[in-house]
Amino acid sequence: MPIDAAKALAAEPRTGEITWDHRDVQLYHLGIGAGTPATDPDELRYTLESRLHVLPSFATVAGGGKPGVTGGLSMPGIEVDLARVLHGGQSLVLHRPLPATGTATATNRVAAVYDKGKAAVLVLRTEVGDADGPLWTNDAQIFIRGEGGWGGDRGPSARLDPPAGEPDRIVERPVREDQAFLYRLSGDWNPLHADPEFAKVAGFERPILHGLCTYGITLKAVVDTLLDGDVTRVRTYTTRFAGVVYPGETLRIRMWHQPESTRVAVSAAEREDAPVLADTIVEHT
Repeated sequence: MPIDAAKALAAEPRTGEITWDHRDVQLYHLGIGAGTPATDPDELRYTLESRLHVLPSFATVAGGGKPGVTGGLSMPGIEVDLARVLHGGQSLVLHRPLPATGTATATNRVAAVYDKGKAAVLVLRTEVGDADGPLWTNDAQIFIRGEGGWGGDRGPSARLDPPAGEPDRIVERPVREDQAFLYRLSGDWNPLHADPEFAKVAGFERPILHGLCTYGITLKAVVDTLLDGDVTRVRTYTTRFAGVVYPGETLRIRMWHQPESTRVAVSAAEREDAPVLADTIVEHT
């Protein structure tokens, strides 16, 4: 069987040094749609090095995304076809604000393996810290279609009850036709997001946007709309990827705001609000 859960969980963590600077941060911000209007002071804090604030979701690509999801799929006990892989969910815990320039140690391991019957789910955990202590912890939930059914632990359910009442804010964010090409320069080179032939083999009519690009676009919308543009107020950010986004579509982002957390739901406006992100929570001060 391609996945040996016991072997994957017992494998030694992989540790390596990652570095980034203001150019990496700026490229990431451009990849999630920052910079429009170009002279807007609220956008310049994402695009101009002399004013740079780091959106916390940059943690998912810092150091070029290494060790990253693709690296996790080469861990001992895991041998899978990339065309069967889907990013199922993501959670991020911030231990302190992200610096615009940094050198850190990233430790990557398989934290859990779940048997969902028709699919396996890997939880790939990356813990990052520098000389001053922990910076962030990332958990990526990876669905591997056709690899379940060995009788293992099904794991917890990620589904939450729907938010109560009407959203406090609704914003729309257009996705550029070339958004995936720009975003992938931050380190996610999966051909699913660029190569039409590969996308068809994976079961999609054309390349889809990276889930983590939508993840970043959504967090920026929450920070800009409800947190006064203050990136340091974000404490945790969790989502489940409920559907795809095609470059050129418009994201409709609904927010239910509370003093210490915001529930979010994201849909594709042109496809009758087809779900994109669900069970999404931003915890903040």
